[in-house]
Amino acid sequence: MATTNPSFMNGVPELLVLRLLRGREMYGYEIVQAIREETAEVVSLGEGVVYPVLHALERSGAITSERRSVGGRSRIYYALSPQGVSRLTELTELWSRITGAVGQVLVGGDRAGLV
Repeated sequence: MATTNPSFMNGVPELLVLRLLRGREMYGYEIVQAIREETAEVVSLGEGVVYPVLHALERSGAITSERRSVGGRSRIYYALSPQGVSRLTELTELWSRITGAVGQVLVGGDRAGLV
């Protein structure tokens, strides 16, 4: 029997942050803006959501941070760690399964197609 995860939407900010950091190092507000841009403003996560996700990911070892002075401003840049790459793979696979299952229901697929 498959396990359920009723709070699967809680993982969406984490998934988006990890995916964006896969491409390059970014600072917090840059991540907030990139999520809006990359999702064509369908997903808009404020700093009050993104920063706690960043802090949790850093505590778990999924990302690293480095404070830098840029144009007289101090910014914390975040980068994906090897653990973060593994976590991104895990979340991506989970999200693909969830969206595939929901897609089957939306198009009226039979239950046999839901794995």
